[in-house]
Amino acid sequence: MKTDYTEIPNNSYLKDVNNELEIFVGNYVADFQDKKITLFITKQNYQFFDRGKYKYYKDVLSVKFIIKNTSGITLQDTQSITFQPNQLKNTIYSRWVESGDNKLLLYYGGTNCGVGWGDIYLKKINSTQISWEYRPNDIILDDSKCPPGTDINIYLPETKDLIFTKQ
Repeated sequence: MKTDYTEIPNNSYLKDVNNELEIFVGNYVADFQDKKITLFITKQNYQFFDRGKYKYYKDVLSVKFIIKNTSGITLQDTQSITFQPNQLKNTIYSRWVESGDNKLLLYYGGTNCGVGWGDIYLKKINSTQISWEYRPNDIILDDSKCPPGTDINIYLPETKDLIFTKQ
């Protein structure tokens, strides 16, 4: 599963033959800085990706989420979004599992105007808990790339070692 998609023939299939992804599947909840974060982690077999020059299929974990404030108001919700093969906005897809480490690397495509794109690491602690680390990258914005008034907040928890509990 650690194969680089830029080094395989177009329309190849990167299959999770060792079922490395299964241990992360489920719904998880954590509280962080007055927000409740719910992760919905599902396995998607034979997911098609269109990265322009590179087109391939891969077994991946897809992470959708709902983030609410203490009043129960939804700040961000990706659960009902249907993602397209070339879509990056709001997507969180697994890249690979670190061998023998129960640590999963994921890529987050960011939110409006690409804000927040970066890497997420999930580590399986036990059968009911995972540890979260989110490393957003920087982006330079101007009015030509991001219209004034656009919500450019990052609602995902920007932290390391946040514990999510399986529901």
